[in-house]
Amino acid sequence: MLFNSYPFIFVFFPLVLIGFFLIGARSPRSAAGFLALASLFFYGWWSVKALPLLLGSICVNYWFGLRLTPSPSREDRYRKTLLIIALVVNLGVLAVFKYANFFLENVDAGLAAAGLPQIDLVHIVLPIGISFYTFTQIAFLVDCWQGKVHERSFIHYVLFVTYFPHLIAGPVLHHAQMMPQFNSPATYRINANNIALGLGIFVFGLAKKMLIADPLGQYADMMFKGVHEGVLPSLYTAWFGVLAYTLQIYFDFSGYSDMAVGLSLCVGVQLPLNFRSPYKSTNMIEFWRRWHISLSTFLRDYLYVPLGGNRKGPTRRYINLFLTMLLGGLWHGAAWTFVLWGALHGFYLMVNHFWNAKVRRGKTETTWYGRVAGWFLTFLCVMIAWVVFRADSMSAAIEIYKGMLGMHGAPVSAFSEFRVPFRKPEFFQTILVGLVICLALPPTITLDRWIPAVAGLAGRPRLQRLATWATGLGCVYLFGLCVSKFGSYSPFLYFQF
Repeated sequence: MLFNSYPFIFVFFPLVLIGFFLIGARSPRSAAGFLALASLFFYGWWSVKALPLLLGSICVNYWFGLRLTPSPSREDRYRKTLLIIALVVNLGVLAVFKYANFFLENVDAGLAAAGLPQIDLVHIVLPIGISFYTFTQIAFLVDCWQGKVHERSFIHYVLFVTYFPHLIAGPVLHHAQMMPQFNSPATYRINANNIALGLGIFVFGLAKKMLIADPLGQYADMMFKGVHEGVLPSLYTAWFGVLAYTLQIYFDFSGYSDMAVGLSLCVGVQLPLNFRSPYKSTNMIEFWRRWHISLSTFLRDYLYVPLGGNRKGPTRRYINLFLTMLLGGLWHGAAWTFVLWGALHGFYLMVNHFWNAKVRRGKTETTWYGRVAGWFLTFLCVMIAWVVFRADSMSAAIEIYKGMLGMHGAPVSAFSEFRVPFRKPEFFQTILVGLVICLALPPTITLDRWIPAVAGLAGRPRLQRLATWATGLGCVYLFGLCVSKFGSYSPFLYFQF
């Protein structure tokens, strides 16, 4: 069930919202249980076969969590051993379902290269959302071991893991952000302002997906799939195709995150911010503080810091940065293209930290032209890395890079090799609108300043009401425009990760 589908918008979510508050008025605990069951139904709609794995993961990790919590009756050595076992179990399950095919394919390729008999490959289906709910629970287990978890309700834990707005494609949640909200009586009372704001944010996220990400995705797919099938891209085709994908993945994923935040806010639960206008960044360090914030935070707290962070000298810091991003790339998918994407970003961060330490030497002031140059270089580096992230293979990525360098020519009849409407006005209009939103407008989270009321109009009720009505009508128009685009299969890109 997609967020951008008739069943979800007109059946599932209204029933869940009504049922949640009706039950919550009498019993908050029962309402939490109802929301957990609704979340399991939402997941089961995707794949009933994957549901037992999710339930088993929840039960096993809850059991581990109870026993990892510090207690006078438990020795630290015992708890540390148990933590290692719990991490091995979680990472082992993730490795089997997500990386077994990748490993066997590489073994098979190695055997073929050596002239040895190949093995019969067993294709293992990747359960949707396994990376997100596994990482969420790993963070929970580590925090239990450190004594940071005080919530013991099984219902709230099930809801924390399965909560449907985030379950399929994030953000990666932290128990400290969510469990107290599930335990708060205010969560189970209707709040008209939260519902109005939540619906507004949802509509804007839906518009990002349907009106910008999907149209640009059609053009990006034509270029990337064409290259995979053997068509060599010209200079213009390569650059515009990569730019289209650069905007597509941002509006697709940030659109999903906005929709998740909006849906959650309707039921009184605030999800963490996952994007803060990342394409405005003027360096790679800033980019990773703005892009997929929940994953960046997880990698920092549970991988970079345990590796030693920056506590063991600059050389070790650079190694830790590179390893963290390398594993972050592998987390996104079982392919060498994702590994290279992570390696590129690890290299970018190493160069950025080296520049700050050796050239800038702690200086914080930057001229306007320095900021512009920094933004251009950062955006260019991000685009270059997106090529291997999206490419179907390393050979396809190499051909696209050659095209970007003009090695496949730059014909006057640009894009003719694909016979696609790159030159149609709507393509460039969508590109322009996407760039304006990315580079000139504030992040969606700032909508809390003007929905349902406009900041700065306090004391002027007529203008405030007029602005609220205008905003509401604008959201209704956007919503209708998005619904008119329903009908084709349009999953979110991060579902595959």
